[in-house]
Amino acid sequence: MTDYILSFKPAIGDYGDHDPSSALFKDGKLVFAVEEERFTRQKHAKGQFPRNAIEACLEFGEIDLGDLNKIILPYQPELQLNIWQHYFKQQALKPDNTLEKVLGLERFAKGIISKKFIDGYSVGPVKNELRKISDSVPRIEHKPHHRCHAASAFYPSDFDEAVVVTVDGRGEYDATAVWKGTEVGVERLETFEFPNSLGYFYAVVTEFLGYHSFNGEGKVMGLAPYGGDNTRIRRTLESCISTGADYDVTDLTGDGIEAGVQKLEDIFNRERKDSPSEFTDWEKDLARVTQELTEEIVCSIVEWHVRQLGISDVCLAGGVALNCKMNKTVEQLEVVDDLFIQPAAHDAGLALGAGMLESTPSETPSMTNAYWGPEYTGEIEPVLEESKLEYEEVDNPIEVTADALADGELVGWYQGRLELGPRALGNRSILADPRTVESRDRVNKYVKHREEWRPFAPSMKEEALDDYLVNATSSPFMIKTYEVREQKRDEIAAALHPGDETTRPQTVNHEQNPRYYDLLSEFESRTGVPVLLNTSFNDHAEPIVTKPVEAIKDFYGMGLDKLVLEDYVLRK
Repeated sequence: MTDYILSFKPAIGDYGDHDPSSALFKDGKLVFAVEEERFTRQKHAKGQFPRNAIEACLEFGEIDLGDLNKIILPYQPELQLNIWQHYFKQQALKPDNTLEKVLGLERFAKGIISKKFIDGYSVGPVKNELRKISDSVPRIEHKPHHRCHAASAFYPSDFDEAVVVTVDGRGEYDATAVWKGTEVGVERLETFEFPNSLGYFYAVVTEFLGYHSFNGEGKVMGLAPYGGDNTRIRRTLESCISTGADYDVTDLTGDGIEAGVQKLEDIFNRERKDSPSEFTDWEKDLARVTQELTEEIVCSIVEWHVRQLGISDVCLAGGVALNCKMNKTVEQLEVVDDLFIQPAAHDAGLALGAGMLESTPSETPSMTNAYWGPEYTGEIEPVLEESKLEYEEVDNPIEVTADALADGELVGWYQGRLELGPRALGNRSILADPRTVESRDRVNKYVKHREEWRPFAPSMKEEALDDYLVNATSSPFMIKTYEVREQKRDEIAAALHPGDETTRPQTVNHEQNPRYYDLLSEFESRTGVPVLLNTSFNDHAEPIVTKPVEAIKDFYGMGLDKLVLEDYVLRK
């Protein structure tokens, strides 16, 4: 009898409020995973129950909800009791609160949370949503948030043992955790409790610079290389945080994001930006110092535990692990031999870890690609016919696309199964010739409709790695950053960060993605360059396209020249 397990992040109630996703495991193996935002078309799908993602899992498995052995949620609601100490400390410091009032609030809150857990209050709303899908709701279990992050990184890493660091805004009560991964699983070694949160630290600066927290951090990371080494900003920030393996940022994060932004206004004697418009040199410097402090803290944690345990392989997960500049500094530590980062390191990857915890690391296949979502091959031609669009079905879409790219055209590339995570990896991608900065500027201005300073990343054939990059390792998930060899910079000018001339590559081999690998080979045969500029197929502030109709809509709303939908080609 086949064993099916469904794991998902609800993003309602006690289960966080962003990046809901769902994953299906068949006989202990991951077979399908997708994020809810890809269906609702609202980035991060804040506060949404992943009904579409769940139904996509069931459709892929050709099963009903009642056929599942169980459901796993990547949160342990009763662990939130651990965080009440912080909130009651805040209450106790308020001048109008008496000791009796504070103690009364504590007793009341503990009673409510315990009752919520005992009576199933946390899981009640989840069951109600599941009953909209089917009356047969299977058993529901919970796993701790950061343990799910840790499993999502270590279990598919192919390491026998590793130091595992999970870093995010917060789980139930923890913001950073260190684990030892072995053949039997992951063992928690150290916990930094919320609000001592690197995710919140970076979020405070993100808000101060005019972006939205828990959404704009990647843009601040991209801004950082344009900044200078500003010792005054560093000293000012270090007056309210401490770095090192025992870091503490609670003076800035302890009262929440908004209070942290106000604190920055006070210590810098500057007002926050209303919007992320033109940045001053000082603001660029702030981004750089924030990035460097984050790197120093995470590297210190990694280095200390690697030396203590005598284990030199490292895994990272949690939203902060999407910081590819930080990942570069971790990988370059002398004490680190190899580094694996979960490509869906943010909360959407929790569903993976929750399901993997049902097996052992040795039973979990290595993760070499992120193509876990749906595909729509059979639905493309009917959509084109219904829309009355002019199109051509071609026998050689790879050659047609390579010709167009070599001629400088911008191409929307829609193939196979949807990627999981924030990076398009050659199945839902916008592609361009990497050899000129004009390609980068055209994609920013006419296609992505975003700031002109934002960098792009390359896809390259795996065997070309050493030719182009310095001390690089296979990187199929576009989540690590490397230096580019000086003699090769002109060949991939559009895929360099203009601030420091580094790049964040996706390496591709034939086994991972045959069609995309063949496209890279065809482009190489025309240009001598086995590399393409690759950015996600979506417009500004929009999730990556999922269905053919979305790709068509974006094609006509963007400055793309061609759209290649499997074997069908649309031209403007």
